[in-house]
Amino acid sequence: MDIIVAVLVALGLGTAGGFFVRVIIAQRGQKAAQNRTSAIIAQGEEAKKRLLLEGQEEALKLRTAAEQELRDRRTELQRQERRLSHRDEQLLRRNEALERRERASVQKEQDLEVKEAQLEEFKGKQQAQLEAISGLSVNDAKELLMRRAEEEIQYELARRYRDMEEQAKEEADQKARRIVTLSIQRLASDVVSETTTAVVPLPNDEMKGRLIGREGRNIRAIEAATGVDLIVDDTPEAVTISCFDPIRREVARRALTYLIQDGRVQPARIEDTVKKAQKEVDDTIWKEGERAIFETGIRGMNPELVKLLGRLKYRYSYGENILQHSIEVSLLSGMIAAEVGANVEIAKTGGLLHDIGKALTHEVEGTHAEIGADVARKYGITEPIWRAIMEHHDEQMGSVEAFLVAAADAISAARPGARRDTLEHYVKRLEALEAVANAFPGIEKSFAIQAGREVRIMVKPEVVDDVAAANLARNIVKKIEDTLVYPGQIKVIVIRETRNVEYAK
Repeated sequence: MDIIVAVLVALGLGTAGGFFVRVIIAQRGQKAAQNRTSAIIAQGEEAKKRLLLEGQEEALKLRTAAEQELRDRRTELQRQERRLSHRDEQLLRRNEALERRERASVQKEQDLEVKEAQLEEFKGKQQAQLEAISGLSVNDAKELLMRRAEEEIQYELARRYRDMEEQAKEEADQKARRIVTLSIQRLASDVVSETTTAVVPLPNDEMKGRLIGREGRNIRAIEAATGVDLIVDDTPEAVTISCFDPIRREVARRALTYLIQDGRVQPARIEDTVKKAQKEVDDTIWKEGERAIFETGIRGMNPELVKLLGRLKYRYSYGENILQHSIEVSLLSGMIAAEVGANVEIAKTGGLLHDIGKALTHEVEGTHAEIGADVARKYGITEPIWRAIMEHHDEQMGSVEAFLVAAADAISAARPGARRDTLEHYVKRLEALEAVANAFPGIEKSFAIQAGREVRIMVKPEVVDDVAAANLARNIVKKIEDTLVYPGQIKVIVIRETRNVEYAK
C-alpha cells in the first residue's frame, strides 16, 4: 500500500515537474521570438533610412545634371543668336554693295548707248566717204568680198582635200601593203606551169607501129577507150596526146605509159589498162582534194566537192594550175581576213572554192563563177560562201569576205611567174592605159610602166596647176576603173614640172 502511495506521489510529482518545465521552456521561446522580432524591426528601420538617403542623393545628382544641361543649352542658343545676327549684318552689307554695283552698271549702260550712237554716226560718215572714194555701194562691196572669199575657200578646200586624200592614200597603201606583204610572206607556194597537151616518150620508133596496130585498130581502140586524139607524127620516139578534157588526157597518158612498159598492145589489153589508169586517176583526184582540204584547214566539206577540187589538179588557166591557185587564194584570203578582222572561215572556204566551177565548164554551160556558186549551194555550202564564189569577178560585192577573195585571187594571179600571157595582149594593155591618160586635156606625155601597174603622166604646167593636177589624177583613175579590165590595182602619178630658162648675153 505504501508502495502504491509512493508510486502515486512520484507520478504526481513527475507530472507537476514536467508541467513546470514546459511552462519555463514556453516562456523562454516567447522571449526569444520577441527579441528576434525587435531585431528584424530595427534592421528594417535602418534599411529604410539607408534607402531614403540613397534616393535623396540620386535625386540631387539628377537635378544637378539637368541644371548643367540647361545651362549648356542656353549657352549654345546664345552663341547661335550671335552667329545669326552676324550673318544678318553681312547680308545687309552685301545688299548695299549690290545696289551700288547695279547703279554703276546702269550708268555705264547709259554711257555705252551714248557712245554707240556716236560710233554709228561716225561709221555712217566713214561709209559715205568710202563709197564716194571707191565708187561701190555697200551691197556691191559685200558681193565682191563674198565672191573673193568663195574663190579662196574653194581653192583652200581643194588644196586641203588633195592633202587629206594623199595622206589617206598613203596610210591606206601602207596598211594594205603591210597586210598583203605579210600574207604573201607567210605563203610559200611553187609556181606550176604546164602545156595543154601531153607527150609520152617511146623507147624506140618501133613502138609507134605497135600503138597504131594493124590497119590502125590499136590506136582507134585507145582513142575510143580514152576519148583523146593520139598524134603520131615524125617526132622521134614520142607520141602526143591531145584532148580538151585534162582528166581524160591524164588517163590516156598513164594508159599509154603502162602499155609501152608492158609491150603488149592489143584491144583487150588496152581496155584493161585504161580501166586501171582511170582508177588511179580517180584515186589521185580524191587524194588531191583531201590534200587541198588538209592544207587549208577547212573541215566538214561534202565529199563531192572534195572530188571536184581534186579534178582541178588537171586544170590550167594561162599556164597556172587551178588547184594550186585555189589553195593559194584560200590561204591568202584567210590571212588577210585575220588581219582586217573579217570572218576567216568564210574567206578561206570561199577562196578554196572560188574556181570550183572550172572543174565543170566542159560539162555545164555558164561562167565558172555561176557554175561554182550553183554547185556549192547544191552541196550545202552556206550563202555567204557561195555568194563570195559568185561575186569574185563582179564589180559590186555584197560582203567583206567576197572582196577579200577577189583581192586574193588577183594577188595570186598577178604575181610574177604565176601566169603566162602573150606579148600582144601585154602591149595592148599598156597602149590602152596610155590612151586613157592621153585623152584628157593638158597632157604632154604618158608612160605605162611596171607591167601596167603604174602610169606616169607629164602635164603642161602652163595649162594644169597643182590643184587641177590632183583633180586630173582622180578623173584618170575613175576612167580607168570604168573602161578597162585589169588585175590588182594601177597607180596613177601626175607630174607637173615648171622650168624657167633665161640666157645671159
